[in-house]
Amino acid sequence: MPIRLLSATLIDQIAAGEVIERPASVVKELVENALDAGARRIEIDIEQGGLGLIRVRDDGYGIASAELPLAVQRHATSKIATLEDLEAVASLGFRGEALPSIGAVARLRICSRTAEAPAATELRLEGGVNGSPQPAAHPPGTTVEVRELFYNVPARRKFVRTEPTEFGHILRTVERLALAAPEVAIRLRHNGRSSLELPAAQDASGRDERVARILGAEFVARCLPVRQEGALQLSGWLGLPTAARANSDGQFWFVNGRAVRDRLLGNATRLGYRDVLYHGRHPAYVLDLRLDPRLVDVNAHPAKLELRFRDSRAVHEYVFRAVERSLAASAGSAAGNLPPALLAGTGPPLQSRRFQFDPPHSAPSWARSAFGAAEALRVGESGFEAGTAAASAPPPPLSSATGADEQPLGSAIAQLHGLFVLAQNRAGLVLVDMHAAHERVLYESFKSAHAAGAPASQRLLEPVAISAGEHEIDTLLGAGEDFARLGFELDRLAPTQLAVRAVPAMLAGADLPSLLREVLRDLAGDRGAHHLDGAADRVLGTLACRSAIHAHRRLSLPEMDALLRQMEVTERSGQCNHGRPTWTQLSLAELDRLFLRGR
Repeated sequence: MPIRLLSATLIDQIAAGEVIERPASVVKELVENALDAGARRIEIDIEQGGLGLIRVRDDGYGIASAELPLAVQRHATSKIATLEDLEAVASLGFRGEALPSIGAVARLRICSRTAEAPAATELRLEGGVNGSPQPAAHPPGTTVEVRELFYNVPARRKFVRTEPTEFGHILRTVERLALAAPEVAIRLRHNGRSSLELPAAQDASGRDERVARILGAEFVARCLPVRQEGALQLSGWLGLPTAARANSDGQFWFVNGRAVRDRLLGNATRLGYRDVLYHGRHPAYVLDLRLDPRLVDVNAHPAKLELRFRDSRAVHEYVFRAVERSLAASAGSAAGNLPPALLAGTGPPLQSRRFQFDPPHSAPSWARSAFGAAEALRVGESGFEAGTAAASAPPPPLSSATGADEQPLGSAIAQLHGLFVLAQNRAGLVLVDMHAAHERVLYESFKSAHAAGAPASQRLLEPVAISAGEHEIDTLLGAGEDFARLGFELDRLAPTQLAVRAVPAMLAGADLPSLLREVLRDLAGDRGAHHLDGAADRVLGTLACRSAIHAHRRLSLPEMDALLRQMEVTERSGQCNHGRPTWTQLSLAELDRLFLRGR
């Protein structure tokens, strides 16, 4: 065919294919327009999964009668006028493509009135053909009706899924928009039945209520409020690692109030959870990042779901550290998982109740504090017999668990099957997985000691050769500075062989090939991440796992109490390095129910 200009109708339909993927895309564009118009209440009516009808009514500023015909023309907008405006977009929509794109593939009706106008104006658009404006009755605000979506594009309609599937996409879209604008009341109905009714949030409790309606009350009960101030501001809610899900449908990211699906932000958040999340599980969170609009390009995607940051590394670092600090400060600690009533005693603050241990003098100076925790739990000849719950000393009297100076995790009373520590506190019974708990205590101690200074390194009489994939060795050597800080000396013998010439003193005699292969697997799984400083943490985590007390080791009551005290002052002690929970609480009320007491 010869080269020729496409018709205006076909151009609009092609453009609509970029913006209008399915009925949920229409809902997103129309609700965002309503939010930009200052709406305080938005009503959404859906029929037949959005194919029969999509109606969005708002009480915003409205569109002036003279401007209504212009609103359905391509690239007509009131939100930007110059290149400077485009570089600092603060509104949700700005391209001027939504209404004409919708009108090109559906029957569109717009009725709008400004507060100053004596009457409303109505305009219809069918298949890209404009009607003439007509007077109509309508309160201040705007109503947009979209009927028979894709009626004139049968090829597109074939790709639309079933009615329940399409409405499910609409519901999730509205939920995201509702989380981004908690101060706006939103109602969603499908085929005449109410599906979502969200009143406007007037204060913090109202915002919590909205989050609870969308993510569930359990999420709000098991999450951390986050607020980090500065040039970049992060706020929202982080789900506790114990509230992780099997899929990622509980993850919501917003940038300057805009709902986005951004890989960089998702990766930064995942890295923030890396020390506390069980493999294969996904954290739930609602996070809003605020920054200067000039530092982010929102014009990177037709549907405005993806972004480009001017300094993506700085944003990644900020989000990663903010999430990591928030989880370390509260979510993972033993005290952070206990009811507030248990922490309201008259004893000294929790942070001051640190047990002092004398580390072995033969240990390298950088690791003395780390090995102190291990020495405190060193197993002697006395204590419990493996596989039993009989104590070598009588348990403390029951009344001692109710003292004012009680520790949050209580007092140890027994060891069960060489696997679990049983303790009693004011709330009831505490069960601790001793290996997982000790692993976390050692890991955090190792990390702190490593950050304080370089460890002692020991050269090997003969280099240890390790075979691995070429790309795995490239990744490992790419993190060479981190391994050097740990005390390793690594170089390549051949494309698929690595030589280990020196190791940290604490690894003398360790199974180096298996340890480094395990680290290689972890590094390969995080290729493309900004942070290779995690290499050191992986080695320390592996070391902590292998150094922690294992099943069927006998512990005395003082040794068990020492572990509990260390947990109470250790960050993230609610989970081991692999994300497994380290302890749980059975309240007295739960125990009463188990034995039908009071019935």
